[in-house]
Amino acid sequence: MPTAAKLFAALAFAALGFLGGRLFAGQLPEGTPTDIFGPATAAVGLVCGWMISGALAGRGYVAAMSTGVRTVVTTAFFALLAYSIYIMVLRAMRMLYDGPIEALLGVFALMLSYARLLAVPEILAMLLVGGLMGGSISEWAGRRWK
Repeated sequence: MPTAAKLFAALAFAALGFLGGRLFAGQLPEGTPTDIFGPATAAVGLVCGWMISGALAGRGYVAAMSTGVRTVVTTAFFALLAYSIYIMVLRAMRMLYDGPIEALLGVFALMLSYARLLAVPEILAMLLVGGLMGGSISEWAGRRWK
């Protein structure tokens, strides 16, 4: 059922996903395709904001802030997974893997290498503060428009 809390959470985490994706794209090595990362991360943030933070609104501001951080972590995980799969498919099309199992393992190796790039203080601080604010916005909207 659509609610104001879900709408505001989806919009807040989509914006946070886009900004975080663009900030993360600057950390990637030169020549890495990053044109899809911002919009794809925004889409993942939209879905996670709607399903996690928006759905759990109405339990108080402290719980909403922790739910916001949970939503950011979930968004980051699925964004890294989707981007790693995208890069793996590009590499597989150039025949850089010997077989499907090596390509599947390559997804997780890519995720680990990208997670290391994600763990810089600027990105982590932005995601933490954004998650706290996104959760608070969701709670505020849920209380304002019941």
